[in-house]
Amino acid sequence: MPLTEAGIYAAALRLIDEDGAEALTMRKLATVLDANPMSLYHHVPNKEAVLRGVTRMVGAQFRTVTLQDAPWQERLRLLATDFRTLAHRHPELMAYSFSHQPDFIQPDDPFWTALTAIVAAAGVPLSEVPETAALIVAVVIGVLSAELNGALHQWANLKPPGPDADGGDGPTGAGTAGPDRDRMFRLVMDTLITGLESRLTAGRDGQDAGRR
Repeated sequence: MPLTEAGIYAAALRLIDEDGAEALTMRKLATVLDANPMSLYHHVPNKEAVLRGVTRMVGAQFRTVTLQDAPWQERLRLLATDFRTLAHRHPELMAYSFSHQPDFIQPDDPFWTALTAIVAAAGVPLSEVPETAALIVAVVIGVLSAELNGALHQWANLKPPGPDADGGDGPTGAGTAGPDRDRMFRLVMDTLITGLESRLTAGRDGQDAGRR
């Protein structure tokens, strides 16, 4: 079967899911494709290009349920949850993208398109939509990165300082089952949404006061 960019990216994704992005090499990729390693370079210039291509391919496959008539808060929660599901479907690739590819989200990506539409529907002024959406992405990706690399579990199991640190029913260390990541993600989204609601309310109150 002739080599194609799509075929190369699909094979690379399988390798990344199995062994991680750092372990991917052009030689391994050629072996999986039963091709001469040099023939890959007719389609992709290097490993970094392969990783970017795979990330674009996965990002283009992102899908979320469309709830056009639902409140923007519900739409935002669903969008973030579906993005989290994608991250956990390909954790090795997404962890690499989060830390090594700051441009992995592009203006025409389905996730960004949906997010900016939701932010605009919330009532954010059009001129502030990109920066507001960017901040939401930064928070969500930060949490997902911590989930994928285990930091969230470790931090949530830290004992608070003080004389009562050994008491209570909270997490007590490596021997516990760890935090409920689903609950923690919901808490993150609730906090984001509450903050945006407060900001929008304050903005409207300020406009009303200025008209009086």
